[in-house]
Amino acid sequence: MPGETNLKTLLQSLHPKARDGDYVYALWPHGRPLEGGIEAAVREAEGLTVVLRRDEADSLGLSYDFVATWITLQVHSALEAVGLTAAVSAALTHAGISCNVLAGFHHDHLLVPSADAGRAMDVLRLLGKGLVLRSERPEDRPEILDLTAQAFSVSPVTGEPVEGVPIEVGLLRELFECPEYLPEFSIVAEMGGEIVGHAISTRGWIGDLELLGLGPIGVLPAFQKRGVGSALMRETAARATAAGEPGIALLGSPLYYPRFGYVPATSVGVQPPEAMWGDHFQLLTLPAWPDDVRGTFRYAGPFSGL
Repeated sequence: MPGETNLKTLLQSLHPKARDGDYVYALWPHGRPLEGGIEAAVREAEGLTVVLRRDEADSLGLSYDFVATWITLQVHSALEAVGLTAAVSAALTHAGISCNVLAGFHHDHLLVPSADAGRAMDVLRLLGKGLVLRSERPEDRPEILDLTAQAFSVSPVTGEPVEGVPIEVGLLRELFECPEYLPEFSIVAEMGGEIVGHAISTRGWIGDLELLGLGPIGVLPAFQKRGVGSALMRETAARATAAGEPGIALLGSPLYYPRFGYVPATSVGVQPPEAMWGDHFQLLTLPAWPDDVRGTFRYAGPFSGL
């Protein structure tokens, strides 16, 4: 059966699957006969590079630096297919994940850092839906503001249509220009070249402790309940963890956000800016969260004008 060449079909049929265990690249000792469970090999002028399981490399006494998870794209891609590798590598690059590609006769195989394997699988599944997550660019802002107006045209509090321009639009415009703006935490979800979702986190504080305040987060109505918002939530948490941020605070439904690890902020000793917010003010503690944090959360300046 011939391999698929249509890029759209390829992306919709990726079906990524991660192999068990860790894999490594190693330089095979010159003159030593091949042995062990070598999965792939590339001969270069400088020597023979082999890819094999980490435990196998250890048993053979091979040295290595890069420890990876092996992900197979189970779609049968033709060797002459154009664009698949570029699309996959671009999506992973936007997520800050390095990737090494091995092309087999039937499938493409990716080796990504083991620590990023879970995120890489999420990115690939979203790519199969045509969704790419990336950092916001200044030229995106008119489209993001329009998206936000549509996303909040119905009040999330009352469920009623909003008269005029939603307050979230003005807030977002001010957040883009305020000192607490953090470009790496303004994230867009893009599908087919169209921005369909956006989430922003800006600098916040508990006393002298810096952390993030998430919001607003918006998704075009036609794309709501299709995993776009969830993808933005997970991407924000992953970026925050990688940056060494201690936590993320937000104001939102206590029925929805606990699925992403958020808990009432008061349960970890943090008070909301407004006492009436109660359990709607939530916090996600990350690995860098210090012990014995106590105090009241303070948002970026533009929030004080709401």
